[in-house]
Amino acid sequence: MTPGQWSATGESVAVWPGHNWPLGATWSEESTNFAVHAPEATAVWLCLFDDAHEGTAAATASDPPGDGPGDVETRHRLTEASLGIWHGALPGIRPGQRYGFRAEGPWAPEQGLRFNPAKLLLDPYARAVSGGYTTHPAVFGHEVRDDLRPVPGPHRPDGRDSAAYVGKSVVVRDDDFDWSGDRPIRARWRDTAIYELHVKGFTALHDRIPEELRGTYAGLGHHVVTDYLGDLGVTAVELLPVHQFAHEPHLHPLGLTNYWGYNSIGFFAPHAAYSASGDRGQQVAEFKQMVKNFHSRGIEVILDVVYNHTAEAGADGPTLCFRGLDDLGAYRRVSPRPEDNREPDTYWDVTGCGNTVNTDNPAMLRLVLDSLRYWVTEMHVDGFRFDLMSALTRTGHQVDTSCALLTCIAQDPVLRHVKLIAEPWDVSMDGYRVGEFPPPFTEWNDQYRDTMRDFWRSSTDGVRSVATRLAGSSDLYLDDGRSPYASINFVTAHDGFTLRDLVSYDRKHNEANGELNRDGSDDNRSWNCGVEGETDDPDVVALRHRQAANIMATLCLSAGVPMITAGDERGRTQGGSNNPYCQDNETSWVDWRADDAWLDLFDVTRTALRLRREHPALRQRHWFEGRPTIRGGPKDLAWIHPQGREMTADDWLDPLLHSFGMFVSGDPLRSPGPRGEQQRDTSFMIWLNASPQDCEVVLPVQDWVKSGCVVISTDPQHPVGTRVAAGETMLVAARSLVLLQQDDPRP
Repeated sequence: MTPGQWSATGESVAVWPGHNWPLGATWSEESTNFAVHAPEATAVWLCLFDDAHEGTAAATASDPPGDGPGDVETRHRLTEASLGIWHGALPGIRPGQRYGFRAEGPWAPEQGLRFNPAKLLLDPYARAVSGGYTTHPAVFGHEVRDDLRPVPGPHRPDGRDSAAYVGKSVVVRDDDFDWSGDRPIRARWRDTAIYELHVKGFTALHDRIPEELRGTYAGLGHHVVTDYLGDLGVTAVELLPVHQFAHEPHLHPLGLTNYWGYNSIGFFAPHAAYSASGDRGQQVAEFKQMVKNFHSRGIEVILDVVYNHTAEAGADGPTLCFRGLDDLGAYRRVSPRPEDNREPDTYWDVTGCGNTVNTDNPAMLRLVLDSLRYWVTEMHVDGFRFDLMSALTRTGHQVDTSCALLTCIAQDPVLRHVKLIAEPWDVSMDGYRVGEFPPPFTEWNDQYRDTMRDFWRSSTDGVRSVATRLAGSSDLYLDDGRSPYASINFVTAHDGFTLRDLVSYDRKHNEANGELNRDGSDDNRSWNCGVEGETDDPDVVALRHRQAANIMATLCLSAGVPMITAGDERGRTQGGSNNPYCQDNETSWVDWRADDAWLDLFDVTRTALRLRREHPALRQRHWFEGRPTIRGGPKDLAWIHPQGREMTADDWLDPLLHSFGMFVSGDPLRSPGPRGEQQRDTSFMIWLNASPQDCEVVLPVQDWVKSGCVVISTDPQHPVGTRVAAGETMLVAARSLVLLQQDDPRP
């Protein structure tokens, strides 16, 4: 495209100078200020979009049209630039106004410069996005063929206007929502139980949600959902990505789309497709109302955020936002800044998505921090789970847990008090950093996942590692002063088998993804209980229910913070898929029909979470020490051999031992009460038998072992309510779990 095509055509009269802060569009009664970071650009246009019937007083450029037939684009050239930020203010702008940017500058991909004013660019600070992203050759800044592959040879700029195929930024007024006294819940980590869910998939099939609200923020905030989750006993929902995202181009010819949403492009905007009320800013108010509704039920809202990469992918990807504004600053390079024009512009990718966001760059660091603060202060969310966090902590190319991003978050007066969860790895070998993230971060603990999966399918060498995970993973978190709740314990998550599939499939079944079943992990550590997939065999079905209940109860009773995947408590299946990221259909959606639900599993989950909530002995913040909390008292934790004695060193090394007991004392607790008072609770003993044979266990004869009753059981021979006394022998069935609650010693 030549500069002559873009001179004054379609430009309005001069805009006001405005300010270079805040970034994005800031509305006021007098004017709306626009500011965008594009330090290497030589010219930037603010482009306004209106429906034809709305009219416009300025000259227009509508070849091709913008968002659809009749759209009118009005361009305003920004003449002010300071500190790399182009800015200007316009009077008469109303909330709901759609806009974007075009930027002109050098076209030198080998130097990380990809300016192309034919491409309409999303405002990186847009509070809302109208419309979606259409896979079309015009969205690429460089010339591509009809199949979207680059034209052979060096990248050349593509002259087609992309406005008709990309979402538009929306001017939003931030102060027009009535929070009515809504305040952060700030539940303590030790009191937290997380439920990971997808905004659309959780209600898309819910027959008690009004049809027009299913799959939306409004549907998720409906009292049917909040009551269900409150009754289950979870205290926080962790939402799969809700930042505005785009679909990967390679999915288009397969007839698929990105369902999970791990392909962000707008870090301030709630994804418009989840809105029932509209996409001209209404999605912001709808999201806020959802958060408010959760808070009214005592449930916190945690966002799964993807700052490690963007939807622009690698060098052959589309130009949607950052690539057209500051490609060199936004993304990490194999060579940070090529000085030789002949050197290829190679993106450094440790995310598996084509690019890695460069948080060494002050502008990108600022964007991440501004985005986090916005979601806390304006949207009232309670925390974040950081996808592929190791990719964000790089100083240069090395993982650095003292990096600027972690340091800034830890000292920020807004962010340091919300819940912060790291996914402590990326796709590189050196990115795996479980146990290494500093406070105040907690971590997804995949070692808990793997150990518990192996234990319940009888694939561990003994029980030593199992005991470590049950007690909070001290090997990972004790040495740096963190508490057991630094471990976010999970057995399943969105990216893998559901709990039902974990006990129903030995192999992944991802054929529907169109990648010949090559995608998804091959390390599932699952066991199908003898038959691959669904079956009517009553013995196999009964065993699967028991195995699922074993795993769920273990998760809820372990030291640390439990995280449950949506639908696991009712036997949701994905048909053996362990990577349904592109399955926006019933494969991924929660099935609310009662006829196929594992309601016995729901009862176990609810009971386990209730016991955890009611008894501080089951959610202690101090590490167990294996010694009395007071002189003459019982040990705070004891591990019991099936023969009734405490475990010995030889027992811990026995590779054939797959059954053991865990005694947790509540009389007294090591942790003091809020006023320093000594706390007392009942004590518990959990027996776990993962072996394929029944196991005779003897309850210890000790002063600290008292009579009690069964409160959770997957063993049909010992139903809930069964009385048990010290010294008594129990036959614990193969592959089962029994939780005993001692009689309350308090008067």
